[in-house]
Amino acid sequence: MARNNADFMEALALIARDKGLAIDTLLESLANALVAAYKRMPGAAEEAFVTIDPDSGEIHVFGQELNEDGDVVKEWEDTPADFGRIAAQTAKQVMFQKIRDAERDLKYDEYAGREGDVVTGIVQQTDSRYTLIDLGRVEALMPQMEQAAGERYEHGSRLKAYIVEVRKTAKGPQIVVSRTHPGLIKRLFELEVPEIASGIVEIKAIAREPGHRSKIAVWSNDPNVDPLGACVGARGSRVRMVTNELRGERIDIVSYCEDIADFVEQAIQPAKARSVTVDEDAGVATIVVPDQELSLAIGREGQNARLAARLTGLRIDIRAESEALSSYDDVVEGDEPEEARVVEQDETLDA
Repeated sequence: MARNNADFMEALALIARDKGLAIDTLLESLANALVAAYKRMPGAAEEAFVTIDPDSGEIHVFGQELNEDGDVVKEWEDTPADFGRIAAQTAKQVMFQKIRDAERDLKYDEYAGREGDVVTGIVQQTDSRYTLIDLGRVEALMPQMEQAAGERYEHGSRLKAYIVEVRKTAKGPQIVVSRTHPGLIKRLFELEVPEIASGIVEIKAIAREPGHRSKIAVWSNDPNVDPLGACVGARGSRVRMVTNELRGERIDIVSYCEDIADFVEQAIQPAKARSVTVDEDAGVATIVVPDQELSLAIGREGQNARLAARLTGLRIDIRAESEALSSYDDVVEGDEPEEARVVEQDETLDA
């Protein structure tokens, strides 16, 4: 290795630059590996260190003798005659390992701290446990629980997903993504609606049943900007792009209101409320709707009411107008109102 030391150092520096590695880090790792290689040789000193000249590439091994306090009392050069061959083999192994480590670190650094971002990838593999998505330099893992109901992920298909976790492992970064997280809707609207990306329009609350239906509450910080119109877009173009990415998931966009009763009234849309009464201490909102809109307010299998409850953070009690009047008449006459149907309905909504 003596004649080729300079060539070796030049090659080492070239690889370090190409892979984004520090040459000093490579030399330090190589020196440590050479110490270990030296100590495996017959007659090697128990304590030793290796020096590598960064300019010439010359390698020297020094043996040491220590006293009981760990102080060096004797030091001598003990470079084996054939150490050049050993050094060359060791250097190759160290470089390969360092390059692999550096590439893993670079991949991790690229995604570390990106929880909450949306990434676009291509489906590589899917089974009953998880789906693997190729993001280019790395693969993302989407567990079964993060997959939206009714969606099928065919090999080679392109999709967007929400990063929920980035883990550092011995094999490189493991990126866990989701298609069910409410944040996915928020990020998709940010991509499609400039007013949201700029902060003029805010998404204040999101309630979602992935693969089926979602409600979002929006607010404008500029009185001249209609938050609903901004999110819907011309002829529904913006919300349609989000719906298409979510493969047909229905999205209701409602106005956020600081007054909680007004917000509940918005949240129950498309049904129209006759009245809304909120008991904030109990966390319950009682909504009276026209008889013909009771089923619309509750929604299929209670979906509309469930989403409204999640959006507002309240327990929702929906009553038909005729029932509300009947209960009022019963109270006026001194009788207890009929509660059986309401309780049963509430249990369904909270499920």
